[in-house]
Amino acid sequence: MELLKAIILGIVQGLTEFLPVSSSGHLVIGSELLNFQEQGVVFDVCLHLGTLVSVIIVFREELLAMVKAPIALLRGSGDANDHHYFRWDMYVVLATLPAVFVGLFFKDAIQQLFSSILVAYCMLVVTGVLMIIAQYIPERDKPVNWYRSILVGCAQACAILPGLSRSGSTIFVGMYLGISREKIARFSFIMSIPAILGAAVLQFGELFRNPPTNDALLNLAAGTVMSAVAGYFAIKLLLDIIRRNRLQWFGYYCLLLAAVGLIHHFLSAA
Repeated sequence: MELLKAIILGIVQGLTEFLPVSSSGHLVIGSELLNFQEQGVVFDVCLHLGTLVSVIIVFREELLAMVKAPIALLRGSGDANDHHYFRWDMYVVLATLPAVFVGLFFKDAIQQLFSSILVAYCMLVVTGVLMIIAQYIPERDKPVNWYRSILVGCAQACAILPGLSRSGSTIFVGMYLGISREKIARFSFIMSIPAILGAAVLQFGELFRNPPTNDALLNLAAGTVMSAVAGYFAIKLLLDIIRRNRLQWFGYYCLLLAAVGLIHHFLSAA
């Protein structure tokens, strides 16, 4: 039964990590409903690592070009394409700094928030409102640059809160700053890589202090694989929806889920 719960949460993580509906909020809610909370942060990190695999697979060509660009420039053989991808390397680093700051100095406070399902519901309302507003932002094509990448990174840092979508927040801020929908979506996916890795590194200490049992390892593996598979299809789906400017669909879903959850929460507490 616990294995089935891990598989379900892995699918939920994979689908919601990149769709702008907040994977962290869904994991908090799903763990509460399934009574599957004993894995804690370690399980959450493993599921995020699964989605990391899906990002690398989908954007393998861009990532390879970003790795090759600084090498080509150092050798003096770089072309305009190498310069473009080297700038993206720098922008991803800049966009990651706000999340690193929050993760290092507010780690304990953030972990406490993940135990509050009420916070997740409230932040889902914020996510829903952002996605509904996004449809009214005019399409422009300003480049990703240093200050836009930092502002998008600040949105990513805020999205550490459960219920506030990382992809939704970064895409919304990027669109508001004038970056085209598809460009900011691709940048958002790629900039998630160091953020996911950083979150995993911060939790390695807990993993060594409290190593999972054999049964727990099976749950972790099953959840990770399912999150990778589901994440791959979620990325493909979101890119298509962004091209058609239909992000409001996710906004309505977030508001509906938050409304049902809040009603259930207060009725249960009464």
